[in-house]
Amino acid sequence: MELYMALAIGVLFAVGLYQILSKSLLRIILGTSLLTHGVHLLLLTMSRLKTGAAPLLGEKAAAYADPLPQALILTSIVISFGVTSFFFVLAYKAYQRLGTDDMEELRGREDE
Repeated sequence: MELYMALAIGVLFAVGLYQILSKSLLRIILGTSLLTHGVHLLLLTMSRLKTGAAPLLGEKAAAYADPLPQALILTSIVISFGVTSFFFVLAYKAYQRLGTDDMEELRGREDE
């Protein structure tokens, strides 16, 4: 199972990096979103894929699942959602003001 997760993580990282290297601002934002999803899967895989009961007091289960990686991933999902929505608002405002989402045109002419 870890092999399939490693392949999925590799694909997400590769596609996310390819999207980040493009000229379109929307693709860059989607690429960062794909990278964060890859990080979520990486955190889940690093904590070893376990099955078991919830860690509740009073239960007599033989195996417990560790709740810490799940809490870290949930926190990371919330933070990445907030950052992605902030990036979308910034991209929309930049498109309204400048009329383009091409990174070469957004950079300006004075740098050349």
